[in-house]
Amino acid sequence: MTASRQAIGQYGERCAVRFLTDAGLVIVDRNWRCPTGEIDIIARDGDTVVFCEVKTRRGERFGTPEEAVTTVKAGRIRRLAAAWLAAHPGHRRREVRFDLVAVRVGRSGAAQVDHVPAAF
Repeated sequence: MTASRQAIGQYGERCAVRFLTDAGLVIVDRNWRCPTGEIDIIARDGDTVVFCEVKTRRGERFGTPEEAVTTVKAGRIRRLAAAWLAAHPGHRRREVRFDLVAVRVGRSGAAQVDHVPAAF
């Protein structure tokens, strides 16, 4: 991954965290990694554990952020969520939800953030 793409991704994740916390969610973990992958944001929305995939785009040349979460990607995130829950037994009995946070970055101005609860 190029430094520019990595910087855009990190910016998108910061925007997503700000948006989610402003919406009342509590961030529990960020960029959680295990040998099979990474979950961008894990949050709590009341009694629900929310696993968030953040997709940041500068344009739609490679598709929209929503199109980037394929069934294969969604399946991987679900497996990663199961691994996170196994590693954090205090959260196992809670409801679970999988959200998408789509961040669109223009040439100027603030990024546009769209939160799609239960996206996959």
